[in-house]
Amino acid sequence: MNDAAARPPSTRSPKKVALASLMGTAIEWYDFFVYSTAAVLVFNHHFFPGFDPATGTLLAFSTFTAGFVARPIGAIVFGHFGDRVGRKSMMVLTILIMGLATVLIGLLPTYDTIGVFAPILLVLLRLTQGFALGGEWGGAALMATEHAPAGRRGFFGSWAQAGLTVGLVLAMTVFLPLNAMPEDQFMAWGWRVPFLLSAVLVITGLVIRSRVDESPEFDQVKDTQAVVRMPIIEVLRTCPKQVLLVAGAAMSPGILFYLLAVYNFVYADQGSLSRTFMLTLVIVTSIIGFAVIPIAGALSDRFGRRRLYLLGLGLIAIIAIPLYWALGNDSPTLVIAMYVAATIAVYIPYSLQPAFFSDAFDPHIRYSGLSLGITLGHLMGSAIAPLIAGALLNATGTSLSISAYILAATVISFLCVLRLGQSAQLLNSQAANTAVLSREGQSATLRE
Repeated sequence: MNDAAARPPSTRSPKKVALASLMGTAIEWYDFFVYSTAAVLVFNHHFFPGFDPATGTLLAFSTFTAGFVARPIGAIVFGHFGDRVGRKSMMVLTILIMGLATVLIGLLPTYDTIGVFAPILLVLLRLTQGFALGGEWGGAALMATEHAPAGRRGFFGSWAQAGLTVGLVLAMTVFLPLNAMPEDQFMAWGWRVPFLLSAVLVITGLVIRSRVDESPEFDQVKDTQAVVRMPIIEVLRTCPKQVLLVAGAAMSPGILFYLLAVYNFVYADQGSLSRTFMLTLVIVTSIIGFAVIPIAGALSDRFGRRRLYLLGLGLIAIIAIPLYWALGNDSPTLVIAMYVAATIAVYIPYSLQPAFFSDAFDPHIRYSGLSLGITLGHLMGSAIAPLIAGALLNATGTSLSISAYILAATVISFLCVLRLGQSAQLLNSQAANTAVLSREGQSATLRE
């Protein structure tokens, strides 16, 4: 429900909760980019050595995709307990599971040591990561938004999204000195360092998250005995449309982001732009994104989330063609300008997702509905974006096909946001009516 919906004042610290949410998503994205980089550089050699290099790389990427497949399962499981037991406990549990899986990947014996068990264990740990990530984002987003002071839900919710930029910068920064290592040392042990460093982030995140209070809105759900036995069944029964609308609304920003941060490295390799240049560019634009996110969140509290989200989608549509035109011309100046513009376009709608999407679900099923919707959006868009972009370029020979792909996804997201905003308004109206009826009933009881 929105800020307009009645909720008791809270003495809890929204700033501390926002920091806890940021830490979790930072670890999530750090792990994501560390794994994706290792999948390209290392895993085909150490875990799939019996195949030719191209096949080994594809197999390594398949383990990366497995994490996305496991996310909806994690969304359902952790969403269930998040709506029944509480947001805080799931937020702590997911970061612990995710961190342990990442550290264990850094300790895995290779194929040369244990044979076929090496890739099997790698896949199992990647599935564990995806399982935990499926529930982590929903808990972080809800803790940040549901602790927010009245009228500042967008600003405080945006800090859960700021973790993406922090995790991305950390991962890219860790790999910069590793890229300068001798190849044999990097392949022997250097690639393990980023995975093992995740332990430091996880311990820090656990300490911060364990010290925050439970969401006041979930406490209210428990106090009014509104907890349902099977939240995911209730979601699918009462608001399947909202789940699909959230998934569709998340598609376009997710697709462009994954192209900027993952696929465009491959695309730029075909020209004269170096990998170091692209790596540095992603780091710098991520820092810009870190500034954009809270600003956009604060603006949404003043001007409305749907309006600002649509503005961001409009900017994505505008940048779709010039971005690949600049990359195709191999002009560093043009590429820098387009990357800065694309970063702003992506992070405006991305920053609003916790507050905007949570408004689509009632508090007693919000964890399940929000987590399921966002993970489905990742499956439909983010997870397959680099694959589709590569296939389109190979089939057509022109980057215009990639731009068309971005534009088509943006149209879908635009329509979903329009409908989602209407659904949220209806839900908030119903909630307000329920609150009025409840107050009238209490007044009647007092008069009697």
